[in-house]
Amino acid sequence: MTLVCRSSRIFASRVVLLILAFFVSSVPAQNCQTAGDLDDAARSAITTAGQRYFEMAAKGDTAALRQNATSSLASDFSGIQATVKDHQQDLAGAQATAKSIFLLEAEGTAPIPHAEFLCGVFGKNGQTSGSAEFFLDNLPPGKYGVAIFDASSPQARNQFSLILQQAGADWKLAGLYLKPSQVAGHDSDWFLARAREYKTKGELHNAWLFYLEARSLVSLLPFMSTLATDKLYDEMQSVQPTDVPDSGRTATLIAAAATYTLTSLFPEAVGNDLDLIVKYQVADASNTTQAYQSNIAVIKAFVAKCPEVREAFAAVVARAVDSGGHDFGTLLPMKDIK
Repeated sequence: MTLVCRSSRIFASRVVLLILAFFVSSVPAQNCQTAGDLDDAARSAITTAGQRYFEMAAKGDTAALRQNATSSLASDFSGIQATVKDHQQDLAGAQATAKSIFLLEAEGTAPIPHAEFLCGVFGKNGQTSGSAEFFLDNLPPGKYGVAIFDASSPQARNQFSLILQQAGADWKLAGLYLKPSQVAGHDSDWFLARAREYKTKGELHNAWLFYLEARSLVSLLPFMSTLATDKLYDEMQSVQPTDVPDSGRTATLIAAAATYTLTSLFPEAVGNDLDLIVKYQVADASNTTQAYQSNIAVIKAFVAKCPEVREAFAAVVARAVDSGGHDFGTLLPMKDIK
């Protein structure tokens, strides 16, 4: 038996509490306010700035967007320009309606490696209908507005989201995201219903892929989670195949006596068709003749391994990608895959 003096226990507890208090106080605070938490002036300022930047995007005025961007975003604006250009037809004539507004505040004096913002009210089981979480890496200290709009036009309905950074009395553009509310003419509920049907039939690869699309459509931003995305994530775990790449984990596929490393697998709309994209690693994708041959081998091997995908997708696209950034793709319609 070991005897421990009571005073030693008290002293040790106090030391632990002091260490925890120091650790907590040394961690920069990350605060979040929802639209309901904000006063009228703050909420109006973020919404008005978001509406102004939306109007610039709808007109295709990327020069004005860049002029109003943060210095770090303005220095590499090609991604924003491409997004606005690619969706110009959808944005033209669109009306933007504010859907969600948040104010994120990152305290401290240095960028936060992994900032996490908890917004709204959380219940005993996690998120509620009015809550949200944001996960941002290497975030500089400051105040950030998140403005999410429904952007509807006769051509399409999109989610138009902006990240704004406060600079004095202004809100500078710090990020722009645009994604369709439908893929191949269908919304998240449709893909979720199909995923559950495939699950019932035991077609787990199809179920997993349609769950992925359903969750992508309901997700407003890639670094944001809500009750809806969390529920879908939990539900889809029961059907995840062990032989598909996911969340940085690769998978192997044997094709034509060669072994390939698959890096990603996901659906993608091409007009009203839904294609299946398979990305995998190669030594040199710039050798297009060899890449084409390996693409065909990967497509045929994957469909032979998972024949259920024939009924769910119009075509398969294999993309050979090397470490140098070269990417070579080949599309093969399902009817031509023998």
